[in-house]
Amino acid sequence: MSTAVNNPSRATSTPKLDPEHVLGLGRGVLRKEEQAIAAAAARLDQAYVEAVRAILSCSGRVAVTGMGKAGDVGKKIQATLSSTATPAYCLHPVEALHGDLGMIQPQDVVIALSRSGTTQELVGLIPALKRIGCTTMLITADPASPCADLADIVLDIGDTPEACPLGLAPSSSTAAMMAMGDALALTVMELKNVQPEQYASYHPGGALGRSLMKVAEVMRTGTDCPVLGLEDTLTQYGEAVARAPRRAGAAAVVDSDGMLAGIFTHGDLFRLFRLAPGAVEPQQTRIAEVMTKAPKRACDTDLVASALDTMRQHGIDELPVVDHQGRLVGMIDVQDLVAKGFSAFDDQ
Repeated sequence: MSTAVNNPSRATSTPKLDPEHVLGLGRGVLRKEEQAIAAAAARLDQAYVEAVRAILSCSGRVAVTGMGKAGDVGKKIQATLSSTATPAYCLHPVEALHGDLGMIQPQDVVIALSRSGTTQELVGLIPALKRIGCTTMLITADPASPCADLADIVLDIGDTPEACPLGLAPSSSTAAMMAMGDALALTVMELKNVQPEQYASYHPGGALGRSLMKVAEVMRTGTDCPVLGLEDTLTQYGEAVARAPRRAGAAAVVDSDGMLAGIFTHGDLFRLFRLAPGAVEPQQTRIAEVMTKAPKRACDTDLVASALDTMRQHGIDELPVVDHQGRLVGMIDVQDLVAKGFSAFDDQ
């Protein structure tokens, strides 16, 4: 018995695809969205300067609001602002009209998004925000729309065609909105002179957080960092690394002022005895005679990523850490970096 397919949407057959046609469609969408962003860039004017000034001078937080796809874009803009040193939150227009206005303070700045500028929820919300005392700005494709008439600042992205083949699904417009939001957030970030350590404080987790960690956060110090003087011997090297609570593969060598003078590693010890078996007297051989002089080093204020690059480039497992005067303050061990999620030497 044959069964007819009553719902065409459930058919399982896949049409044969022409790769060049598919690639052409994809490139066409990207080009249309690229054109929309370029059109928005061409429309930047004094209103953009006023928008940046409003965010920079905001003593409260930045609220981002919009309905539908514009609201989804707003969530990304809010996240970018928050992660680049501008406190921000999302505000749903409907919830705001039904009680969430209580979270808004007069010193807040509100960014609203609406392609048409006729979103009824925003038409009702913007006057309420202005009564509270907020500065309001609108990102829109129609600077003559009802929402634009209500907002303090209007950022015009241009009325470019959507990339959707039906001309309906938000695509080019949302790309331009998101780009405008990025432009605002990153312009403000640069004008605030946000430093890497500041940015790192907002991204403590994951690969990004690891890449922004400072050397001082991962280096070994105290008894975990074996240290020898120039007059110490190979025997004392063995005793020093044996005393370290965590397995140590090297000892730093300092002069009488605590300045880094060299490093001696287990690898050095192995090569020393392999190349001159029986000729080395551990109790008599001074570490200064066999150490690596003027070794590679990191500063305690460097990023871990920079120190790891040095270790990868030179194929070393231990890296002494000094302060800005060159005094030894610690040691980086590759074991600790791997334990914290950094890749060692196989991912360059």
